[in-house]
Amino acid sequence: SNSSAESLDRLYPTVGSSKPPRKRTTSQCKSEPPLLRTSKRTIYTAGRPPWYNEHGTQSKEAFVIGLGGGSASGKTTVATMIIEALDVPWVVLLSMDSFYKVLTKQQQEQAASNDFNFDHPDAFDFDLIIATLKKLKQGKSVKIPIYDFTTHSRKKEWKTLYGANVIIFEGIMAFTDKELLKLLDLKIFVDTDSDIRLVRRLRRDISERGRDIEGVIKQYNKFVKPAFDQHIQPTMRLADIVVPRGSGNTVAIDLIVQHVHSQLEEVRATRAALASAHQCHPLPQTLSVLKSTPQVRGMHTIIRNRETSRDEFIFYSKRLMRLLIEHALSLLPFQSCTVQTPQGQDYDGKTYSGKQITGVSILRAGETMEPALRAVCKDVRIGTILIQTNCNTGEPELHYLRLPKDISEDHVILMDCTVSTGAAAMMAVRVLLDHDVPEDKIFLLSLLMAEMGVHSVAYAFPRVKIITTAVDKEVNNLFRIIPGIGNFGDRYFGTDAPPDWSDDEDALST
Repeated sequence: SNSSAESLDRLYPTVGSSKPPRKRTTSQCKSEPPLLRTSKRTIYTAGRPPWYNEHGTQSKEAFVIGLGGGSASGKTTVATMIIEALDVPWVVLLSMDSFYKVLTKQQQEQAASNDFNFDHPDAFDFDLIIATLKKLKQGKSVKIPIYDFTTHSRKKEWKTLYGANVIIFEGIMAFTDKELLKLLDLKIFVDTDSDIRLVRRLRRDISERGRDIEGVIKQYNKFVKPAFDQHIQPTMRLADIVVPRGSGNTVAIDLIVQHVHSQLEEVRATRAALASAHQCHPLPQTLSVLKSTPQVRGMHTIIRNRETSRDEFIFYSKRLMRLLIEHALSLLPFQSCTVQTPQGQDYDGKTYSGKQITGVSILRAGETMEPALRAVCKDVRIGTILIQTNCNTGEPELHYLRLPKDISEDHVILMDCTVSTGAAAMMAVRVLLDHDVPEDKIFLLSLLMAEMGVHSVAYAFPRVKIITTAVDKEVNNLFRIIPGIGNFGDRYFGTDAPPDWSDDEDALST
């Protein structure tokens, strides 16, 4: 019919037609378990990769692989094999199954009797898919709906992901929309025999989705097979690579991995790059250092002394934290207000003009500052970020994130006890920006900072306020602050420091 032809024309780009040039953008947060644990390594699917450079921005966009093919053709298995063979530490596997549209009551009834067509392009929310992939390529956080195949509905919970080195998007309709195709750097079609696909679908839908065999066969004959012939198989011509026999074709998968490696430019945001950024310049105006009174100097003398007992170290560190946070709160925006005293007289005072204050600690050392923040800031909300160092690259990587809802409307007190190169702090700031916290509402607090870290953070994020009790000038070749304070986390918690620790790794060695 004419309507069907027009529909296909909208979905399929003309073969051989030149695509309009697309702009190259720069390139998970409920904690998600790693996707793969192999005998040699772990491949993470939830966490910020170390993509930033000394400017705090992304050096290269993520490489997006599209995996299309019929239902139960083995797309997810192929995706997993590619991920494992790629040897890239940070990947996102995004399934089209998460983006089924919300059904009406009538459609719910049809789905319950296996009379709703889930294998048609109209069943998917392509607008949401495209918006999600675009944000992932830009390194922003995205909320992914969780679809329940038993009830044919979206769950109330959403999961949060970030962009990564490689994004794999798989689904039966992965190649059936023009705008979506523009986002895919490599298109792979998994071609598996129809009999094998039917057997796999029977096994999956009966064992995993609670369907009966009659309903599965009915749905297959009525919707799945016709949809494959009309909407899915024609998209094979759009693929860059066709993988016959799915996951059983290891030769094809090896070729795909080699091709992706040839396209990926190695991005090494090394500490050396951070160290070279604006190091000879005066300290930035966004830095606020607590006045070095004899009392403050005396407490620094105690906590810097290697002979100080752990009890004294904790006691005087807490005193300094309290002074630091009081100082930081004085830098928040205030507005004039007038109140009446118990004597009935007007008093011209000040009141906080923001909405709310949220504290975010960089685990583990940063959490030692939480009690001081709670003591001086009533009803403060607390979030946490866990960053660890990759032992192979020496770069910080985000492994866990828990932030309060609507944090974008708050002033955020970001807490870490020492900042050496600024690598962990920069990553934490970047994560807050990903969650739409305005840069000028982020306050980075640290008991001790090195000039290198101050310059790095200020250069990358010129509107972040940096607040500390002292700034030391040097960082040695092991990235330890000189004269420094030692490994704060180990001195505070009474644990042993690893031989190659750096001050930034107080948060990275847990």
